[in-house]
Amino acid sequence: MANPKANPENLKKFTTDREEPLTEKMNRRMTKTMKEEVQQQDNPPEFCKEAIQEKLDRNKGQE
Repeated sequence: MANPKANPENLKKFTTDREEPLTEKMNRRMTKTMKEEVQQQDNPPEFCKEAIQEKLDRNKGQE
């Protein structure tokens, strides 16, 4: 039985305009200081994705 108080907007499928959808999750360990600095960013998840992508791109250039 559906929740009568539920918001119908929540039932819509999620869509994205990214080239590749974000379907995977990864947990990382870091220092408390690093975590605090990341959390101070405007958009911490996007900040982490961009930082990882920059490092991956840099490593590709070295090969």
